[in-house]
Amino acid sequence: MPYKEQPVEKVYYTIGEVADMLQVNTSLIRYWEKNFKIINPRKNSKGNRMFTQTDVDNLKLIYHLVKEQRLTIEGANKRLTEDRQALADNYALIESLNGIKKMLLEIRDEL
Repeated sequence: MPYKEQPVEKVYYTIGEVADMLQVNTSLIRYWEKNFKIINPRKNSKGNRMFTQTDVDNLKLIYHLVKEQRLTIEGANKRLTEDRQALADNYALIESLNGIKKMLLEIRDEL
């Protein structure tokens, strides 16, 4: 049986990497960290924030609420505390549909 390398998944992401993923400034990430209790990055000995995949997923959910649905910070906090799991499932469905749409558009362009 041939040897296959497992894809390496990062355990921690820096604030710059997270900001690049979301295409926002690092200051906005720090602001959301202060205003949303679900964002709790670890800090190393230098004080640099180290975000887990759960933190990144929560930040994507916050981005969806604040930037795409145009909710206020208070409104987004309220939605997250009411039913976060249903909100996360809904967001995952939206992301999946956007991926399918992108794939279909690429196929259309090739034809």
